[in-house]
Amino acid sequence: MKQLAEFVKERRREVNLTQGEFAERAGVALTVIRKIEQGKTNLNMDKVNLVLRMFGHELAPVNSKDLKK
Repeated sequence: MKQLAEFVKERRREVNLTQGEFAERAGVALTVIRKIEQGKTNLNMDKVNLVLRMFGHELAPVNSKDLKK
């Protein structure tokens, strides 16, 4: 979660937006941005993806069998 938190925080700052401004543009509540940037683990994947899509990224489930290949 730390990598996600750092990624979102760095990208948000690069575009010079406050957490509130970014939340509004991403279509999520301010608390979602705060939780992501604080590295919380109880996040809704759909909300995280709304945020990540602002940067052209998305999270998806990974099958552990695929990781072993």
